[in-house]
Amino acid sequence: MKRYKITVCYIVTLLVLIISACTKMDNYKNIYMKGGAIIYPAKLDSVQAFSGKNRVKITGLFTADPSIVKYKVFWNSRQDSIEVPVKRTNSVDTAKVIIPNLPEGLMSFEIRTYDAQGHISIPVTLSANVYGDLYQSSLTNRAIVDAGIQSDGSALITWADVNTAAGIINMEIKYSDNNGKAHDTLVTSVPTGLTTSLPNFKVGNTISYRTSYLPNPTAIDTFYVAYQTHSVKADVTSLYLTNTGNPFKSATFDNSGGRWGTLAGWITSPSVINHWGYGGYANDNGGSLVMEMGWSGTAAIQNGKIYQTTTLPAGNYIFQIVIATNGSIDPVYIVVATGATLPDVSNISSSLAYTGFQNLNLPFTVTQQGAVSLGFLATMTTGNQYWAVTSVQLIKN
Repeated sequence: MKRYKITVCYIVTLLVLIISACTKMDNYKNIYMKGGAIIYPAKLDSVQAFSGKNRVKITGLFTADPSIVKYKVFWNSRQDSIEVPVKRTNSVDTAKVIIPNLPEGLMSFEIRTYDAQGHISIPVTLSANVYGDLYQSSLTNRAIVDAGIQSDGSALITWADVNTAAGIINMEIKYSDNNGKAHDTLVTSVPTGLTTSLPNFKVGNTISYRTSYLPNPTAIDTFYVAYQTHSVKADVTSLYLTNTGNPFKSATFDNSGGRWGTLAGWITSPSVINHWGYGGYANDNGGSLVMEMGWSGTAAIQNGKIYQTTTLPAGNYIFQIVIATNGSIDPVYIVVATGATLPDVSNISSSLAYTGFQNLNLPFTVTQQGAVSLGFLATMTTGNQYWAVTSVQLIKN
């Protein structure tokens, strides 16, 4: 009987505690749910943010909850926002808004939906990079490794290889053909091994090109580098020079069994013609442009000159030579000079450009169209000396 009273006591105490707990829960419910159950509109689904130039495009889907009447996008720590009204249909609807005038850098966004009673959805957060002047200033035109006229009259552009992460999407090239027709060619970029052929290219012209960048694959804005001019190398030898070798041709030749002659189409100074009325040409290598002194008592050469004079338009050029033999002791110069002759050795610095035989390419620039002389200059007075050139070439760069 005693045990029974204790058990009853325990049961009564437990019932009191349960009733008390329920009372407290009801109190909390009354405090926090006075207006009824909390309602959350459906949040925006499949939300994406797309980078742009000082702007971001945000998209998403309304897949449920036809009660939604608007949504808001917040950024800058919720200090800035934009509100977009929504008109729902019976199907999936798309949200799309562009946030303008954003500073460059990584930006975070919060999106919430609202119904007509002002209920607010739980937030959707995401981030996107914003690009601007800093990114623009880092961009450069894709480098050109080589640009030159081909045998079919086209210009072949060889592009430098780039990393796939560089963001280059294309290059736009402007040029004129031989008929004066202007072309605007868009070249889709590939990272490696890219060449572009520009048909019927006018020799002596340049190309103008710019490079387009997309900061990331889904960016909504393309960035452009300023147009840049690039020269197109062209072999203009046949346009401005004659008798340029492989082999050289003679105007006169010693037919008595000798190897000497004079060059056709070239001006040769008297001191070079030191082989019994011949000089400047030898039948070596099938026909070469040469100077020689010393052997068989041939006279020394003072200010020996072999050159041609032509009229060149303004532009950048390269005078190239191929040497078969160089047995010179005294300096031999490759020279380009304005006017109708070459200077003497003592005044070689007055020339447009010059170099010794250690260089086979002589770059020079013509600032305005006029007469230009190109050739060879040497004073050879010591011992036995001989040198031979098998060809020359003029490249418009």
